[in-house]
Amino acid sequence: MNSSTQPNLNRWTILIVSVLINICVGSIYAFSVFAMPLSKVFDATMPQIMMAFTINGAISPIPMILGGKLVDKGGARTAIFLGGAMFGIGFILSGLATAPWMLYLTYGVITGIGQGIVYSATIGNTVKLFPDKRGLAAGLVTAGYGGGTIVIAPIANALITGSGVQSAMMMLGVAFLIVILGCGLLVKAAPVGYAPLGWTPPVTAGRPGGINFNWHEIIRKPIFYVIACLFLIGALSGMMVTANASVIGQTMFGLTAASAALFVSLYSLSNCLGRIVWGAVSDRIGRTKCLMAIYLVIAVMMLTIALSSSVVGFAVAIIGIGLCFGGTMGIFPSIVGEKFGMKYYGVNYGVTFIGYSGAAFFGPRIAGSVAAANGGAFTNAFYIALVIALVGFALTFVFKAMEKKTAAAPVTPTRAA
Repeated sequence: MNSSTQPNLNRWTILIVSVLINICVGSIYAFSVFAMPLSKVFDATMPQIMMAFTINGAISPIPMILGGKLVDKGGARTAIFLGGAMFGIGFILSGLATAPWMLYLTYGVITGIGQGIVYSATIGNTVKLFPDKRGLAAGLVTAGYGGGTIVIAPIANALITGSGVQSAMMMLGVAFLIVILGCGLLVKAAPVGYAPLGWTPPVTAGRPGGINFNWHEIIRKPIFYVIACLFLIGALSGMMVTANASVIGQTMFGLTAASAALFVSLYSLSNCLGRIVWGAVSDRIGRTKCLMAIYLVIAVMMLTIALSSSVVGFAVAIIGIGLCFGGTMGIFPSIVGEKFGMKYYGVNYGVTFIGYSGAAFFGPRIAGSVAAANGGAFTNAFYIALVIALVGFALTFVFKAMEKKTAAAPVTPTRAA
């Protein structure tokens, strides 16, 4: 449907409010701000508290699929309302928790499901609204998610200092409810087959009319598993650093807690910018070339941080890894849409998001386990990440070959789901 038949649809307004919504749910990455105070309140170890964050990340594909299903049926606003309510209430209930296991249920499960539904809705709807600028739009909307820590972390820290960690979580929960539900009122679902005025969809060889595959079909395609593996590899190094940046700075580079916190913010900023920059660049040079560059940069940055003993080296590596992690999160939404079509995009991206879920589960655990076995040093973990990044680089050539084979092969239109 052409934008000329949708006079009340302002896709840029929807993009802006989607970014604001994602800043709220992106606060999930600021958990390290709450972790230490919560460990004192519950008299628990840090691994016990951090399990809430691990659960949150591990269950993400489930709500992503649910949110995607709603988006594919034109229910983007409904998904935002449902997920936003769960997210805010999950934060409030986390502030009322009295034991780690309650935190696993509130922050890990309820908040995790809520943020997954919201994220799936904002990104799925936005990508459908910007078929002409898919990489840039996906980069911007995911930048809000990645940048949530930059905005929320200092606010949360101030609230914790003034009122205590549990009161801070409850106050933030109320604020998240107001912002997400308020912005959700301005979200409109992308019309089926939406195309901006004056834009003509490109004709892709072997895909007349733009073939759409549902999730039943994509999981039978080898290229799906390659994409999921590439997603996992691209996000793995980022998740290793996300969960341990402050600890790495203090134990390996002699930073104070306050200085390490600044580097955490620097990493978050790089993560945010990487989503926009790599997303826009991929629109120009192609997704595969961008992925090749990202994996090579990750490998170089892992070698840098492993060999460096200076704060400057740490800073360079933190920035590079953050940019590449952000780039991964900004590029894969476009890849899913281009390879499998937009009709079933919401669910398809949720299914593919299992790659990120694997990174969220294994990344912090690999880094933590290796450090624990080596007296707190993360060096060997960096070398493991370097090798994995090189595997990802090699896998891009497999992906490229599969793309060519798919483009050359005749296709059969998808049956109605």
